[in-house]
Amino acid sequence: MPFHRIQRKVLITAVASAAVLAASAHSLTAAPQSSVAAPQYQTAIPQMLNASTQVLAAPLPPACSEALFKTKEKFPTTRYSVPDEPWNALLSEVVNLSETEQAEFTESACAAWNSWATANGSVVAQDLDTRWQNAAAPACNKFVVATMGSVKKYASNIPAEARKLEALAKKIWQGAMTKLATEAPDAACRTAYNKVKVGW
Repeated sequence: MPFHRIQRKVLITAVASAAVLAASAHSLTAAPQSSVAAPQYQTAIPQMLNASTQVLAAPLPPACSEALFKTKEKFPTTRYSVPDEPWNALLSEVVNLSETEQAEFTESACAAWNSWATANGSVVAQDLDTRWQNAAAPACNKFVVATMGSVKKYASNIPAEARKLEALAKKIWQGAMTKLATEAPDAACRTAYNKVKVGW
């Protein structure tokens, strides 16, 4: 579950991977979150992931655990970060995955994602950082602009073995952004989330 969240974030956010998740990841990924830009996540992420892991129908395969706990290392961003609001929304969507959906987190799918992330993580991280830096404030807009830009750019390169994970990542993203588009307290953020709620 946490793996999914992180991956989702990473995926969604860092590169649309398909497994991520999210944490994917989270994304969701998860998330490619910078220790420089968002130091508060250093302790929050492990706690949140461990908590969400308890709701899984079955233990995560080894490759999926790696995807979860090694995501930040695979996507070494320095500016890009995931604000609390979308992070919590994405995590909520992951927690609500059905047992059938959780079953998509297989050893082979996660291993394919890990290999792809290892090979492409640095390039994706740089792309995320650049998009984040160039996007207009507030942080919620910088997050969705950077995430969607990178996801759309790299999603087509994700291995076929991880495509079912990508489908889950997209579902998680769409659910979270749709909810935030109406419930986020800040009007500018609601507008930002609404623009990307259909995913990629």
